Amino acid sequence: MWLFGLPLAARALGHQRFLAVAAFTTAGVAMPLAHDHEATARMLRARTGTSVVGADDVDVVRQITSAFSAADERLGGGHGLTTVTAYLADTAAPKLRGRFPSEALRRAAFGAVAELAYLAGWKHHDLGQEGAAQRYYQVGYQLACEADPHGYAAWMMRALAHQALSLKQPHHCVDLVEGALRRGLSHVDGQTEALLHITHARAYAATGERPAAARALLAAEDALLRDGGPQPSYSRVSGPAAGTVASHTARTLTDLADHVGTEQQHRDALIRWDPEKYKRVHALTYADLGDSLAAQARADEAVAAWSQALTLMEGMTSDRTRKAITSLRSTLSIYQRRKVPGAAELARRAREALA
Repeated sequence: MWLFGLPLAARALGHQRFLAVAAFTTAGVAMPLAHDHEATARMLRARTGTSVVGADDVDVVRQITSAFSAADERLGGGHGLTTVTAYLADTAAPKLRGRFPSEALRRAAFGAVAELAYLAGWKHHDLGQEGAAQRYYQVGYQLACEADPHGYAAWMMRALAHQALSLKQPHHCVDLVEGALRRGLSHVDGQTEALLHITHARAYAATGERPAAARALLAAEDALLRDGGPQPSYSRVSGPAAGTVASHTARTLTDLADHVGTEQQHRDALIRWDPEKYKRVHALTYADLGDSLAAQARADEAVAAWSQALTLMEGMTSDRTRKAITSLRSTLSIYQRRKVPGAAELARRAREALA
């Protein structure tokens, strides 16, 4: 039996291998724009099973998601991936066919499984398995529509847009994020709204629309200051909103070739993230900070930032960290020829990290 593209009866390992070679598509980015939520909702209600799903069942799914999400930040997407996908396919998703004592609990159950699907997608993305990541994000979006067709669905639209932006495939991203804003505005707190606006800014910057990107950056800053109630768990998963906004402001400014502004935002992001809890974020931010310093011809500082990044990346199973290390090697080779202090040692460490 399939639920939103996930074969629930199949063994997760075989499914994982199948998805690992699945292709990322630009059409898949736009999936939410044409999705018929009402047809999917009718199908789900027609599949109601006989087992009763209680609050404890939902809490367990959330606890498992939280534990693996925390480990993911420290050890990378490869850590626990098979366990996460197996639990999603074999245990969590089948619960959604059960009976619920209330509509509120039904929505909570769909929301909890959506967060687990998002985590599975995120882990595949971190490993560079982008087709698999996109499939899980699509699953997460459809589940989120059942939990909350406004704020939560908007958040999952943002996830699909972010993946496309990170892959330099901005097709449909502006339309997708604008659709997310239409769904989410007036239904989400200020911090979640800021995260939607900052994605809007990135989409505009990626398509060269500088004035629109600047307006979206200001909207994100304004939303952070708004007191709009508690932030939901689905958007807290990305960490402190202020840190995420700073980080993605830096990426927006990188696309706009503002290297000084990029550096300032990366430094701001670093002080807003717990370095132990968000180790991978710190590693990738130091790598990006080094890039912005190198773009300003500040070689010594770039080497220092990259060195810190490599130290934090030790022990991680993450394709994104490997790509970050690979990207700095060409600049390091130039620095070695120029006898920049520390460049030769850092180049050696980079080779060993990639071996």
